[in-house]
Amino acid sequence: MDAGGPRRRILIVDDDIDAAQALGELLSDCGHDVATAHDGPQALDRARLRRPDVVLLDITMPAMDGYEVARRMRHELGLGDAFLIALSGHGEDRHLRLAREAGFDQHVTKPVDTTTLEELLKHQG
Repeated sequence: MDAGGPRRRILIVDDDIDAAQALGELLSDCGHDVATAHDGPQALDRARLRRPDVVLLDITMPAMDGYEVARRMRHELGLGDAFLIALSGHGEDRHLRLAREAGFDQHVTKPVDTTTLEELLKHQG
């Protein structure tokens, strides 16, 4: 992944700890300020403290799914300017619609293509 473009405060939320860590290391190596969370409540706490520019948010998590986390980030935390990217194993039209309705700006199907992610980060904001 190219290190070009502006430095972002990024929050990665995924209950797959290894996946979150690997993506976090990749983005850190590109110069971004990265934090991770592994469930919905932890994600909301980290977002409240860090005020991320970008949130990469897994949809399928136990206890609180990514749709609910996104809604709470937008409405309870006031992260209207944050760029929310849904990470999902599903890319059908209904999943894209649900992501849009929950407040996501983009939807990326897993596994994350680094070129796609790079383009999204370069053109965000």
